[in-house]
Amino acid sequence: MRIRKLPGLLIGLFFCLPLLAASDAFRDDHPEEYTVVRGDTLWDISTRFLNSPWYWPEIWHVNPEIDNPHLIYPGDVIRLVYVDGRPRLTVERGIQEVRLAPGIREEQLPSAIDTIPMDAIRPFLNRSHVVDEDFFNRAPYIVAGEDERVMASQGDRVYVRRLADGEDQGGYSVVRQGNPFQDPETGEVLGIEATHVGELTLQRGGDPATAQVVTSSREILNGDRLLRTPRRPASANFYPKAPDEELNGQIIHVLDGVTQIGQFDVVVLNMGDEQGAEVGDVLAVYKAGRQVRDQVTGDHVTLPEERAGELIIFRTFDKVSFGLVMRANRHMAIADIVRNP
Repeated sequence: MRIRKLPGLLIGLFFCLPLLAASDAFRDDHPEEYTVVRGDTLWDISTRFLNSPWYWPEIWHVNPEIDNPHLIYPGDVIRLVYVDGRPRLTVERGIQEVRLAPGIREEQLPSAIDTIPMDAIRPFLNRSHVVDEDFFNRAPYIVAGEDERVMASQGDRVYVRRLADGEDQGGYSVVRQGNPFQDPETGEVLGIEATHVGELTLQRGGDPATAQVVTSSREILNGDRLLRTPRRPASANFYPKAPDEELNGQIIHVLDGVTQIGQFDVVVLNMGDEQGAEVGDVLAVYKAGRQVRDQVTGDHVTLPEERAGELIIFRTFDKVSFGLVMRANRHMAIADIVRNP
């Protein structure tokens, strides 16, 4: 049985590299220290110090004097130190100037920096879903809107069928059937994209039940399905890391209607929880070698793969995962290969 590791920022913090490997992980032009500024991401900072940003968890040194050294804030100083002869990175909390004056002052504390650009993945963290092939045959659905309306939007009342008996009042995502995600080699359907169109809350049970639309990103139609809103949102609080298992797969889809894949585009991979993919895993992307005809011999020759960049997995499902392209040395495309960096 496969043992799951500790989630989030604790992953990999206690691994040690051999001295030579740890030294080689650092860039020749790395700074001795760096002060974090607003807008930095963990990927940006690790790229300043390391040849491969996914080595970050293995060279990070936990400072026991700080309440939570796993979180990094603007104003903090990242320093290169040596622990038992091995190079490590550690954080020193920045000192913020505070002016004292009579009275009560309320000030919002700064947020920890993000691992990767959150604006690029925020729409896909909790509002994008992948479901199995049978979901749309069994899921609750909207049967009608109020006043014979064929479309509903924010604030409208709708009526729902196929809810389980005794279903509690609560929140649901309204989804519409999207693209099937297929394995390019076997043709197996790995999941179906459930396109988010809105959110609603159940107000009264029954058959049909009554619900109200809370938000809508597009018109909500009769026949749209309901997906229970997760009680715990997907987290983006993680470290970039090399996969703990050997991963091999392909890019099978690009989200958000993009046709040319480049930096900060979101792609779908034909691997997920069942294959050992985990949030934070960094994978190298390779252009599949194309076939050419050798004009001298007449043979068909497959050219070697060419490395095109790296991506980081930020959300996983049973058989697929979502990845954000962090570095693109050349253009990427569907069917390009991904594997351990």
